[in-house]
Amino acid sequence: MSESSFYVCILAGGSGERFWPMSRVRTPKHLLALVSERTLIAETVDRLERAIPRSNIFVLTAQAQLEGVRAALPELAPEQIVAEPARRDTGPAAALATALIRARDPDAVVGLFPADAFIRDGARFAGQLRAAFGLLSGTTPAIPASTLLTFGVKPTFASTGFGYLELGENLAHSPGGAVRRVVRFVEKPDATTARRYVTEGRHAWNAGMFIWRASAFLAEAERQAPELAAFIRNFPAERPEAYVAAQFPKLPKISVDYAIMEKAASVATVLAEFDWDDVGAWSALPPHLPRDAAGNTVRGPIAVVNSTNNIAVSNGRVIALCGVKDLVVVETADAVLVCHRDAVQEIKQLQPLLPKEVL
Repeated sequence: MSESSFYVCILAGGSGERFWPMSRVRTPKHLLALVSERTLIAETVDRLERAIPRSNIFVLTAQAQLEGVRAALPELAPEQIVAEPARRDTGPAAALATALIRARDPDAVVGLFPADAFIRDGARFAGQLRAAFGLLSGTTPAIPASTLLTFGVKPTFASTGFGYLELGENLAHSPGGAVRRVVRFVEKPDATTARRYVTEGRHAWNAGMFIWRASAFLAEAERQAPELAAFIRNFPAERPEAYVAAQFPKLPKISVDYAIMEKAASVATVLAEFDWDDVGAWSALPPHLPRDAAGNTVRGPIAVVNSTNNIAVSNGRVIALCGVKDLVVVETADAVLVCHRDAVQEIKQLQPLLPKEVL
């Protein structure tokens, strides 16, 4: 199979509410430069371009974010960035990605990747990605071309915020890494279960990165999700905008895990040999930004006296920390966030209480 049949689609429609006040409806997490000088989505495109031709990279985003995504990715043609007309979760997004690419190349292999994860080792990621695409050529007996692939990440701590993959037997090992059968998808566990998963070593984090042949995904959709299958099958080869606008909002709101992956006939995972961080909340920043001797993670003009283990991000005005610890303080032109580090997952609960002009 030629590499010209390898495509990727980046899912960039999230709201990133946990990164308020920097993240807004029109500028969510993937459009922020949180861990480097570039936006997370620009970092993602750069990594993917090491393995996939730029012309074969597509982005799905929300209508409100379309202008921002195009501005962040000027290297992509306008037709490579597509706005979903309604929020329908990752199942319909996967169907739209598969349909878009299948209309161009019925023999395509499709990769689906989130826009807002961060990976430093881009070279190893690109090597494993190329190998993973090659696995679906049908030349590896233990991995038929009908297999739906994921990337599984070895847990580094007992996270209750990620879904997990229960791993089965080894199916292959190559320069692209070990490949294991996926026994089942596991929902976000409680703390005790998460600790057991890490100790036992039979589970990997489900990083939301998928690869499949367009024909294989359609076959599974025919079996499990007829509405998604019909959407893919009837997708027009030319000028699909009117079709998407009319049909996409009618699709069921369901995740790709529930709709397809959990009951698919053949699912395998490539065990990631690269670092991975989903950058899910403000508390994810310390490993990526400078810290002072007292453990404060700071960005922008920050003054610190007798303060420890804080995260402070200024976008202009000076933040002064005096005699405090374990806080997150984020300043923007029109809002200031102050919360305890242990409460960062609760920031999204502020949304209904905030004025519309700061959302």
